[in-house]
Amino acid sequence: MSKKYRVGIVGFAHPHINHVASLFSAHQQVEWVACADTRPVRPELRVAPYTREWNRGNVMKSAGISKCYEDYHEMLGKERFDLVLVECENAQHPEVVEACAEAGAHVCVEKPMAVSLVDARRMDRACQAAGTMLAVNWPPAWLPHARKAKEVIDSGMIGRVLEVDYRVGHGGPFGAGAEHKGGTGASAPLTDEEKAATWFHQKATGGGAFLDLCCYGVVYSLWYIGERATAVQGMKANLSSHWCDAEDNGVIVLRYPSAIAVAQGSWTTMGKSYLSAGPLMVYGEGGSLSFEIYGDQPVVRVVHGPERKVEMVQAAPLPKHRSNLPQELFHHLETGEPLHEILTPEFNLDATAIVDAGARSAENGGLETVSDPSRCPCAGC
Repeated sequence: MSKKYRVGIVGFAHPHINHVASLFSAHQQVEWVACADTRPVRPELRVAPYTREWNRGNVMKSAGISKCYEDYHEMLGKERFDLVLVECENAQHPEVVEACAEAGAHVCVEKPMAVSLVDARRMDRACQAAGTMLAVNWPPAWLPHARKAKEVIDSGMIGRVLEVDYRVGHGGPFGAGAEHKGGTGASAPLTDEEKAATWFHQKATGGGAFLDLCCYGVVYSLWYIGERATAVQGMKANLSSHWCDAEDNGVIVLRYPSAIAVAQGSWTTMGKSYLSAGPLMVYGEGGSLSFEIYGDQPVVRVVHGPERKVEMVQAAPLPKHRSNLPQELFHHLETGEPLHEILTPEFNLDATAIVDAGARSAENGGLETVSDPSRCPCAGC
C-alpha cells in the first residue's frame, strides 16, 4: 500500500494555491490535515476571487480541508505534517519555512523563493539543519515545451547559447479579466483602494511586478545558459498604479560569463491578444529557438545550420509519475532521486541572487555584481 503523506498549507495570499491544492487533492497519497493563513500587514477590504480570504474558502471547500487554525505556529505545534505547502506573501517565506523546518516538516514554497538572498539563505539553512526537504514550485517545470527546449539546447543543435530573452505580462493579479488556475473564472473588478490593500501591491510584503514576473526570465536564462550570472542591471517603474507603492513594470538585464539575457515583467499588458507572454527566444552560435503554439500543441521552433533549416520539434509528455508537483515531490522523498533542477534550493539560491542584485540596481541605478550564494558576506545572515 502506498504511503500516505500528511499535508498542510500555510498561507492563502498567493492565488497559485488554488491550482497547487487541486493537484495535491487529486493525488491518492495525500491526506489533508489542516491549514492556516499568515497575518496580513494590512487587512484586505473585500472578499473577491483570488483575494486571500476567497482563496482560503475555495481551497478548503474544493480540497475538503475541515480544520483551519488562526495561527500557523499553533497549527505546527499541534499537528504532525509530512509536507507543508507555503503560499504566503513573499516577504514572510523565511519565517514560515523556519517554523516548518523546526516542526520537522518538508516544505514546498511557491515561486519566487524569497525577496532577498539573505532570506533565501535563512530558508536553506533552516531546512538543512532540520534535515527536511526544501523545494520551490516553478510553473515552467511543468511545461513540456520548456523541458524540450532545454533538451534541444543541450544537444548542441543551436550551438553555445549567447542570449535569452523573455517577457511575461498581464493586467495585474486583480486586473480586468484576471484568471488563475484552480479558480472559478475571472477576478471581479476591484477599486484602486481595494487592490492597494492586497499584498501584491505592497512593497513591504514583497509585492510588485519586478519580483512576481521578472523572475521567470531569470529562471529561463539560468536554466538554459547553465552558468552563474556575474552582473545585472535592473529597472522598476510604476507606470499606471500610482495608488500603491509597488512597481507595475520591471526589467532585468543579465550578464553571464559567456552570454547575456533580458527578463521583463509587466502588470500593464491588456489581455492575451496583446502577446502577453513570450515568445521566449534563445539565440545560439549556430541557430535559435522559440516556444510556439500550433493548435493546442506547444512546440519548439528551431532555426539552425548555415542553411537556416526550420524544424518544429514536438514536446513529449512529461515523465510518467513525475508530471506534476506532488508526483515530483513524493518521487523524490520515496526514491532519493534529485528533484527537477529548477525546484532545488541550489538553483533557486542562484536565481534569488540575480533578482536580489537586480533590485539593488533598480534602487541605485548602477550595474550590480551578483553574489555567490555559497559565500555569505555577513555573519549570521
